[in-house]
Amino acid sequence: MRKLLERTLVGLEDTQALAQALLPLLPPGAVVALQGPLGAGKTTLVRFLAEALGFRGRVTSPTYTLIHHYPTPEGEVVHADLYRLKDPRALVPLLEAAREGARLVLLEWGAPEMGADFLLTLTPLGEARRAELWEVHPGEEQGV
Repeated sequence: MRKLLERTLVGLEDTQALAQALLPLLPPGAVVALQGPLGAGKTTLVRFLAEALGFRGRVTSPTYTLIHHYPTPEGEVVHADLYRLKDPRALVPLLEAAREGARLVLLEWGAPEMGADFLLTLTPLGEARRAELWEVHPGEEQGV
């Protein structure tokens, strides 16, 4: 893996700025595994990514529905939450199908072995959080 970006997030403005910085690094169809403890800001980051892509609706955690779809002018943002699943790999075929035509596929509680192209970690640092974006397979061709 190769680290592409590291930021310290103190408030919502920093998370919003992170979303803006991430978009140029994430090609269309990218699958991003989001990791961090409960309350680390995974869903908030998804909200800011969707908004930055032009989505104007409400972004919520798909903890119970598993997957939400947010249409944007650049393509759909697919937002999955794998927290409650005993075997998240069961969703891989569905997520691979959703990837086609999507601008981003964002997997809360995801892992690189779920077919992710990128790993974004949110680590608490007292009142702040450290965000790190990792390219899972640097130098390999993107896509399915």
